[in-house]
This record gives sequence, structure tokens and C-alpha cells, in this order.
Amino acid sequence: MRYSIKILMSLLLMNHSLFAFQDMEDIQIEIVPVNQNVYMLKGAGGNIGVLTGEDGIFMIDDQFAALSEKIKAKLITLSNQPLKYLVNTHHHGDHTGGNANFQEDGTLILAHENVRKRLIADSTKMKGLPILTFNDQINLHINGNDIVVAHVHNAHTDGDALIYFPQSNVLHTGDTFFNGMFPYIDLKSGGSVDGDIIAAKTGLSLINENTKIIPGHGNIATRSDYAAYLNMLETIRNNVIAAIKKGKSETEIVENESITNTFFTDEEASNFFINGKKIRKTFYDSLKK
Repeated sequence: MRYSIKILMSLLLMNHSLFAFQDMEDIQIEIVPVNQNVYMLKGAGGNIGVLTGEDGIFMIDDQFAALSEKIKAKLITLSNQPLKYLVNTHHHGDHTGGNANFQEDGTLILAHENVRKRLIADSTKMKGLPILTFNDQINLHINGNDIVVAHVHNAHTDGDALIYFPQSNVLHTGDTFFNGMFPYIDLKSGGSVDGDIIAAKTGLSLINENTKIIPGHGNIATRSDYAAYLNMLETIRNNVIAAIKKGKSETEIVENESITNTFFTDEEASNFFINGKKIRKTFYDSLKK
């Protein structure tokens, strides 16, 4: 677990650099059955969601380019149908790095309009752009599921999407949900604390007690796990707002472990991608605006 968290830290921090392609030879892609014809693929970077069926494979996110062939090899073991559809939950490289490789195979890529805009703005992303974009929501009818792809505004980024398979009863949250750790809210990419909270509320409104949840990072979750995550976000927000109202400085808030230690102590979070001090600063920066 410690090794995987360190890889996550490095890849998320440097997913636009050559570092993201180092050490990939040792990465193995693991298939995790979720429910019915839905699977999660774990490797390096964001969790991949896969829906199989006669209409072709529908995939959510694709990690890094260096892992594309390994991912394709695993898909063959799940279905003899081609990968026809790929949705990006947001623009970060650990979720979109393989776009060009899959697009070359004829896969249709879709995402929120802001994902395409941010990928275009990145001069290293000349290929693999989504060709189908949406603003608020798009509904797809594939492999026995009336798939809901819903944009959640200014959450982890400004282009996040939740993907819900109602018939299979599976929700993929992208990076609006980090299971078992503090969240990464990318303020520089349009993310916000309030938006991440609304995203969790939106996701919870789509599901029921039996829904299986694929988070952006971490293990498959239950509705209670997701609700606990929302409670963590709301509690930390309330604690930071209270400290701001008391006139506490940024430094005082960042150094105050009691704001977050109900959920993870600073020692427990020391190997998280976002540790205690980082999450308190993120909340301060987002809420002080």
C-alpha cells in the first residue's frame, strides 16, 4: 500500500513530464470485478471503469500512454468486442494519457467541453482529443445500460464527470472521490471545496444502498463510504471557516492538526498524495476567496 501511494504521489504531481513514464514496465494491470458486466482496472493513475457487452466495450479513463498495451491485453480477456467508447472523467494525465493510443484504434472519445479545452491548451497533447463533448449531461444507451454522464461544476477540476450505470448499479466518480484518503482538489484547474462537496451530494443522489462505487483513486466503495467522504469534506470545511472567522491566519490554520485529525492524523496522512498540511491549505485557499 505504501508503494502504491508513493507511485500515485509521483504520477499525479508530474503527470505531464517524462517521469510519468518511468517505472511503468513493472506496473501490472489488475482486473477487479465490480458488478454484472462492469469491471475496474487498477494500474498506475486513476481507476479505469469498463462496461462490456455486445455493443462494444465502454471504458472510463485510460491512465498513461505507456500502459495502453497492457490495458488492451486485459480488455481482450474480458470481451471479444472492440473498445468503441472512451469517456474521460477530467483532463489530468493519469486519466487521459492513453487517449491517442486508443483513438488510433478507432475508439470514440467523449468528455466535458472543458476537458477538451484544457487538453488543447497543453502543447504536449496534440492527439487523443475528445471528439464528442457535452456541457451538463449526456445519456448513452449501451450494453443494456442507460448510462448517465453528468458534469459536476468546479469540483476536482472544472471538467469533472460522474458516470452512472443504472442497470448494473455502478457509479464511477472520477477524482471527485478519493476513497480512504484526503482529496486532491485542483484549484488551479478550476476545482473548489464547495464544488467537490456538491459533486459528492450529486453522486449520492444518483445511487442506492446496493450501488458499487469506483472512485478515482482507492478501492471499490459503498454508499456508506461515499457518505463518510462527504461528511469529511463538510466537517473540514466547517472547521476551516470557523477558524477564518476567528481571525486565524493561513499559517495557523495549516499548522492546526485538530482541523482534520478526526479523519486522519498528520502521521496517518504522511504518505497520502495530499497530507494534512496540504489539505488544510487547499481548504483555506478555496474558502478564503
